[in-house]
Amino acid sequence: MFTTRISANGKRILLFGIAVATGCMAHAQGVSSALNQVIINTPQGHALQVPGLLSEQLPSLNYQKIVLPGPQYLISDDPEYIRVPEGVALREPVQPGTVRLYLYNVNGVQEPQKMDRKIAAVIKNTGSQPMHIRMLKYASQKPTTNYFFAGKQGLADFFASKPETTAREVKPGASICLDPIQDKAVVKYDELVHGFYEFVIDQPGEVSIVQTDLKTPATVAAARVKTALATKQYAGAGRGTYGISNYRIIAKDTLDTKNGLAQIVVADGEKDPWVIGKEATTGELKSLDGNYGIIYHIDVAWKSSDGKGLALMTWNPRGDNSQWCGGMANTMIVSGGKFKEGIIQLPGNQLVTTKAPEAILVQIFTPSKDGSVQQIHLTYSPPGASCLPTPLVLVPVDL
Repeated sequence: MFTTRISANGKRILLFGIAVATGCMAHAQGVSSALNQVIINTPQGHALQVPGLLSEQLPSLNYQKIVLPGPQYLISDDPEYIRVPEGVALREPVQPGTVRLYLYNVNGVQEPQKMDRKIAAVIKNTGSQPMHIRMLKYASQKPTTNYFFAGKQGLADFFASKPETTAREVKPGASICLDPIQDKAVVKYDELVHGFYEFVIDQPGEVSIVQTDLKTPATVAAARVKTALATKQYAGAGRGTYGISNYRIIAKDTLDTKNGLAQIVVADGEKDPWVIGKEATTGELKSLDGNYGIIYHIDVAWKSSDGKGLALMTWNPRGDNSQWCGGMANTMIVSGGKFKEGIIQLPGNQLVTTKAPEAILVQIFTPSKDGSVQQIHLTYSPPGASCLPTPLVLVPVDL
């Protein structure tokens, strides 16, 4: 049995099921010459058909997982759907230093009727001196019902963003919108507000995620709503402050292309368990189901004893599990190979990938001339709105 986070157009629920592998002789024998040509001729980031190749039963690389120093990490995704016209979905204290915030909330108001709202992050200075706040990383999408796009584009924008050079000042006891654009954005029923932020502050503060009407400043609404909404564990990844924000994944053994296909699996809730945090309103411990917003720095050493190159692909292994898990979209930073190093949206030629035999080509790594060991570096974060896990499959190919 497995437990994983899934979604229908990004609407996450819990699914319990049995993973079924597809038989595949190619695992041990390598890919056929025809499939080899398909792989090496596919543009980076594009979807391709690889019949008979993909399986959850592929050999997995053993790895060491190291907790890296990182910012205080807050996520607001429980309740994911804010059902009341005005309410606070998250309220958490933060300390001076660096803070990462992942905002993933939906206007879910149906009573007394569906209505336009706004959803915004507010930070209050709870210290005795002026607070200076400066963005280090920033991603904010327009409210949308295309949750897959928001998750994929949000990661791309976050990875590509640059630190602000000037800081904003907040007087003691005062509040500001963390993202001023949100205070003006209209959020229609069922639209997602997706924000991914990393910022630094020099005074203690309090972060609130508030939903209110279009005329009321978010800071005013946050001040008059005294209690955060109850959590709804059946819909939403989690809420609270989590002590882990960054992992380093280091493969324990050097991958050799002569040994055939292999995969790296993180964010599966089993080999890589969900992180645990604490929710300030109730003091309860909360699981972050999906490890959304956690950033993984992945290192794999590899060599080619047989002269083959190495294709890196990913796919959606949960596509057949239910009607709610029909798509996966992601963004990663990948080291250089046939294609240059950089940020790559996956897939880049369509919104999502669905299920096997469809995969996405991430990179093709070329063997060293003397067969020496090389390093693959990836920056990955579980993609909001998408099924998990997203296996990273390494396929030896002839170049």
